Amino acid sequence: MSDVSALASPLGVFEPISRLVAASPVFPSVLGAFESTPFPDGVTHYAVGGTLVGLGVAIVYLATAITAGNSTFLETTLSYVSDLPRFNQAKYVASRDWRVVLALSTVAGAGLYTFLLGSAWTTDVGLWRLAIGGFLVGVGTRVGKGCTMGHGVCGLGSGSRVSVVNVAVFVGVATVTALAVAAAGVSP
Repeated sequence: MSDVSALASPLGVFEPISRLVAASPVFPSVLGAFESTPFPDGVTHYAVGGTLVGLGVAIVYLATAITAGNSTFLETTLSYVSDLPRFNQAKYVASRDWRVVLALSTVAGAGLYTFLLGSAWTTDVGLWRLAIGGFLVGVGTRVGKGCTMGHGVCGLGSGSRVSVVNVAVFVGVATVTALAVAAAGVSP
């Protein structure tokens, strides 16, 4: 019995699907990506970071009643230097100061992490892939009318149905993309 069948067997209802998946030449290699340890360095730093993000978002919301998403940061900061009506909407001008502080605190947090732990977080992913990924994420936040922080932290926390749909879409697409890249054998 394959690992896929063993995983689905306790659920019973998925037995026919697990046999089909196990017989497929593609799916076992895709699902093989799950065989590695997902958090080889533990989860503590993720839990601490998530708690701090949640606390920061809660403070901003309680103080201003505004969702503290990062995707609006560009529009709000462009209102400092642009005369275009698009960037000088009242909602952007009114929130630009605290959004700059929010963005700078994100960078400062990374600096504090580096200072306290003695080494910067690095990645083996090529610069061109990071640039393409960043561009696609930027486009996605505009199309989805919000970012992972706005929808995932603030929106889900406030029970927004729109945010539930957005989070389901971007987590689903990210999962499928990561599995497809792993199955294709692409390395950083």
